Amino acid sequence: MNYNYDLFVIGAGSGGVRASRMASSFGAKVAVCEDLYIGGTCVNVGCVPKKLYVYASEYAAHFHDAKGFGWQMAKPKFDWPTLRQNKTAEIRRLNAIYEDILDQANVDIIEGRGKILDPHTVEVAGQRYSAERILIAVGGWPFIPDVPGREYAVSTNEIFDLESFPERIVVVGGGYVAVEFAGIFNGLGAQVTQLYRGELFLRGFDNEVRQFAAQEIRKKGVDIWFNADVTSIDKQNDGHLTVHTNIGKTLTADAVLYATGRKPRLADLGLENVNVNMTDSGHIQVNEHLQTDEPNIFALGDVTGGLELTPVALAEGTALARSLYNNESYRLDYSNIATTVFCQPNIGTIGMTEEQARRDYPNVEKYRTIFTPMKHAISGSDEKTLMKLLVDGDTGKILGAHMVGADAGEIMQGIAIAIKAGATKADFDATIGIHPTAAEEFVTMREPVDE
Repeated sequence: MNYNYDLFVIGAGSGGVRASRMASSFGAKVAVCEDLYIGGTCVNVGCVPKKLYVYASEYAAHFHDAKGFGWQMAKPKFDWPTLRQNKTAEIRRLNAIYEDILDQANVDIIEGRGKILDPHTVEVAGQRYSAERILIAVGGWPFIPDVPGREYAVSTNEIFDLESFPERIVVVGGGYVAVEFAGIFNGLGAQVTQLYRGELFLRGFDNEVRQFAAQEIRKKGVDIWFNADVTSIDKQNDGHLTVHTNIGKTLTADAVLYATGRKPRLADLGLENVNVNMTDSGHIQVNEHLQTDEPNIFALGDVTGGLELTPVALAEGTALARSLYNNESYRLDYSNIATTVFCQPNIGTIGMTEEQARRDYPNVEKYRTIFTPMKHAISGSDEKTLMKLLVDGDTGKILGAHMVGADAGEIMQGIAIAIKAGATKADFDATIGIHPTAAEEFVTMREPVDE
C-alpha cells in the first residue's frame, strides 16, 4: 500500500525531533506535527529556561561570597523583566534551530494537534495523512490537584513568565522540579516556603543525600515544611493569596507554584480508535522496542512513564529510528543513568542508592566525605559538600555515586562514564586526582565508614 509517509510523528519535542531526523537520514519519508512549540517541554518550559533561571539565582550567592575575596560593591538589584525577556529571546532562537534541523533533514513540519483515526491515519487541522508507522511523542503536562482555589495557582508552564516578581511564593511539591524552583526564587530574593506532604522530599533518591540536601537548602533560606499540604487557596481583595494547610497554618503569598508532577498529554489524541493500551499509571504501554499493542504504532519519552529525562527521550528516538530504518537491533540499557537536581547546592547521582544496594548486595562498603569546599574557606558561607560511593565489597564494583555540592552535575557526568564502563573502587583509587578540586575527593576516599 502507498502511504503519504513512512513515519508520522505526533509531537516535536526532544524525542520526536530526534526520531524524525534520524529516520529521515536513513531514507524514510517523515512528517512531524506539533500544536504548541517546537522543542517540546525541555526547550520551552523545562530544562532550558529552568537552567537559565538557576544561573540567575546563583548570582546573589556569588556577590555575597565575593566579599571574602576582597570585592566591595553596592548591593546588587535584580530585575525580573530583564531575565524573563532574555529567556524568551533565547528560546525563540532555539525554536528556530529546531525548525532548521527538521528542514535540513527533509522532515515535513505540520502545525496542529495530531489525532489518530486508525492504525495508519492521522488527522491534523482537518487534513488527513496516511503513514506506515505512527510515533507518539507528545510528552506530559503539569498536574495541579483539585483543591479549592486551584485556579489561583500556577504550574511550571507559567512560572517563567509571571507579570511581576513574587516577593513571597509558596512552592508545593517534593520532586526535583519543586526543589529546583524553591531554590531559584530563594536565590532571586523571594521569601520561599516549600510544602511537601511526605516526611522528606526527593523520594527515590538516596536517603542520606535527601537529608543532607534538606539541611543545606534550609541554610540558604528556603522554609521547608514536611508533612504539609495545601487544603485551599483564597484570593484577597488586594490580590494576595492566602494558603491554608492541613497542619492548621496559613501563609500569605504573591504566587503559589504547583510542581507536583506531570501527566501524559493524551487528550484528543484518538487512542480510542486504535489498540493502544495504557498502564495503571495512565501512560502508554510499550514493549522493550517502544512498540504499543498496535504493531505499527510506537511511543517514547515521558508519555510512556519511564525516566522523564530529555537524554532518555533522545536515546529512545535514536534507537527507534536505527531499528526501524537502518536494520539495527537495539535494546536500551536504562541502568546507571546519571541525573542532577539543580537545587543549591546541586545534587548529582548515578546508580544505586544506599537502600537499594544494601537490599540487593550482601556486602556493601560505603565511602563518604563531608567537607567545606575550598572556596568557602574565606567566602563566609557555611555551605558543605557531601560525596558518597557505594561499593560491592566482594567484587569492588561501584554500585552508586552521589554528590551534594557545587557543580555536582558537571562532576557526575564524568563519574557516570566510569561507572557505565564498569569501574571498580580500585580503578578510582588508582586515579590521580586533579588538585585542588572538589572532584578529587572521589578518588581519595580510602576507608569505608561504618554506619
